[in-house]
Amino acid sequence: MAASTMAQPTQTVRGTVTEAITGMPIPSANLRLLPIGQEIAADTEGNFIFTAVPVGRYDLVVTAVGYEPAQMEEIPVSSGKEVVIQIRLHWRVTSLDEIEIRPVTGGRHTSATVSNHVLGVEAAQRFAGGFDDPARLVTAFAGVSGNIGNNAFMVRGNSPQALQWKMEGIEIPVPNHLGDMRSFAGGTVTALSTQLLGNSTFLSGAMPAEYSNALSGVFDLSLRNGNDQQYEHTFQVGVVGIDLASEGPLNKGTGASYNINYRYSTLALVAPLLAEGAGAIQYQDLSFKLHVPTRKAGEFSFWGMGLIDRVGAEAKRDITEWAYDDFRETHTVRMDMGVAGLTHRQQLNKSQYWKTSLAATIRGLDYPIQRLDSSLNEFDKNALDMRYRNIVLSSFIGTKINARINNKTGVNLTNMQYDMDIRQAPRPGDPMQAVVDETGSSNLLAAYTHFSFRPAAALTMHAGLNASLFTLNNRLSIEPRLGIRYQVTPRQSLALAYGLHSRLERLNYYFVQDPQGRDLNKELDFTKAHHLVLGYDLRTSATGSLKAELYYQHLFDVPVVADSSFSLLNQQTYQFDYAQLENTGLGRNVGFELTYNRGFASGYYYMANASIFSSTYRGGDQVWRDTRYNRNFAFNLLMGKEWDLGRRKHNLLGVNGRISYQGGDRYSPVSPVSIPAQQVIYDETNAFSEQYPAALTAHLTVSYRINKKKTSQEISLKILNLTQFEEYVGHRYNYQTRQVEVQREPVVIPNLSYRIDF
Repeated sequence: MAASTMAQPTQTVRGTVTEAITGMPIPSANLRLLPIGQEIAADTEGNFIFTAVPVGRYDLVVTAVGYEPAQMEEIPVSSGKEVVIQIRLHWRVTSLDEIEIRPVTGGRHTSATVSNHVLGVEAAQRFAGGFDDPARLVTAFAGVSGNIGNNAFMVRGNSPQALQWKMEGIEIPVPNHLGDMRSFAGGTVTALSTQLLGNSTFLSGAMPAEYSNALSGVFDLSLRNGNDQQYEHTFQVGVVGIDLASEGPLNKGTGASYNINYRYSTLALVAPLLAEGAGAIQYQDLSFKLHVPTRKAGEFSFWGMGLIDRVGAEAKRDITEWAYDDFRETHTVRMDMGVAGLTHRQQLNKSQYWKTSLAATIRGLDYPIQRLDSSLNEFDKNALDMRYRNIVLSSFIGTKINARINNKTGVNLTNMQYDMDIRQAPRPGDPMQAVVDETGSSNLLAAYTHFSFRPAAALTMHAGLNASLFTLNNRLSIEPRLGIRYQVTPRQSLALAYGLHSRLERLNYYFVQDPQGRDLNKELDFTKAHHLVLGYDLRTSATGSLKAELYYQHLFDVPVVADSSFSLLNQQTYQFDYAQLENTGLGRNVGFELTYNRGFASGYYYMANASIFSSTYRGGDQVWRDTRYNRNFAFNLLMGKEWDLGRRKHNLLGVNGRISYQGGDRYSPVSPVSIPAQQVIYDETNAFSEQYPAALTAHLTVSYRINKKKTSQEISLKILNLTQFEEYVGHRYNYQTRQVEVQREPVVIPNLSYRIDF
């Protein structure tokens, strides 16, 4: 709700209206800003601008001849930064009186039929428990479960490493600080700042044909363009670090802009609230995007991000303090990750465009561990030294064949260069031996085509085909994708989608050597999965919606060890006793998800969801078991309320909360031989037959924003794990009590911060 305009800070709301498929501007589109009722028309380039808009929240209704109308709801307007909006309209294929105005925020991926969420930037900054980390934010969605101590998340019972991360159309390494330390594809927080992110898409099943090398889902990220008309800056300082952002025109009047963000973080100030040693963690990251449009040569964007992490621990020199193994070990972790890309978009004609991205990615991990013996002599225990460098080309042509049929056809080509050295000492004091020692390159090639049909206003169909080839061993995967959505009534729809999906394993598994130096796994195939999803959507009110999905996933060609319970579906961290793998394993994920979402309106919102699922696998011993990630259930409740405060009601108090209740991970029973062996040994003949207790967690964010004439300031307190739940992270042998203990870690992070936009 907008407040009175008398002496109240104001801001500009502007943007562009384009076609959803081709990106062509829509001239003369009509825009109405509610509740003030201000109405304007877009210019010949689709641009529009509302000036002197009082701070508050607004709805924007957009209509244009020949297009379906749309509405953006509860747009926040503050005094610190302009509001720049991109509106994309779909062609109308029916008469005007049959059209319902539908919201476009938090909507659907244009070519996905089911299982997708559009994560808006404003919601990402608002949700409690996210800690400005998109990876933590998606655990609030149905079908996704996560942790407190790290930001790895599981999609529908799959391993975190089954998910693909993309940025600007390019597959990127997992962008997490201290990634893979505790869980594959998990770290402390991501290097992705909400200051730079645009609206991003999270897909959790039966993905469209444009997505290859993704087994469980895709997190498709976009970076927003900077403000091309005025300079805007953000400075934020808090208990866990600083955040600096700046954006503005590169050359005023040309539409060219820059957007850059730098963050430095240390957990030293909150060390007493973390697990032992976590307070020594320090990390920093940088993200940027330069956008340069031209009159005839199209649009160019140069973008990228990078992170640097350092953390370590020293062994205790006093033997009497050795309670656990890690007390007698010294390690230093050095990790870096980066991506830089150039994207070009060219409008070929009124119905066709061409988009190409060329990028380079790097990821490095140096992780040596030394161990003290009882005489305080130090020896090498194991070491990881891995470097991955990829050159990635993504190119496609989008075509609007007519108002009812669209096509997207393209390629994704990845040249993978690697230098991997993994070593371990067979016994304490022995020289380390190579497990993986490989330098070289290979290629992952993919081509796809995807058609969207709309034969009637109530019916939308998607059909596509993706083909992927791994040149190391010439393994080929041909994957059909199908989807259909039927609008039963203006307020409810049914959807059904199928897809065959595949993903390469981590490259180090392909180059495991036996003691004689022979490669064991070079012929490994893709791990594959059939996805089948049935969905139902009901719009209960102007702001409320109910969504239900029933899914089944059949995984096959899973790498397992013959006559063993081992399966890569359960692999969580680096394991050094590598063995020969074969693609004979299976897996099954089946579940039901229900979400009710009451969008932000009248100053508040809430979302409640429930996920009930089963995740099982069959290893090399042909026995069906629960997977590590079979948590069985996950429930979430998110809510938030805002109050207009101050003498003229232009300041804002916000309170946001989240409560989660989810089942625990599975684990194998601890074998009785662990006590005489003085180390944790699991009974893998009964793999994952035990389960940690369920976790009840809560997160809270309280913020107060002050809007001045040219600036806005915000003081916030974000508390992660308000309930102080001690997370289960495994088992360890206690040398002092001579017992195996369950290891639990309390992770409570209160981040008090101050932010100014100017």
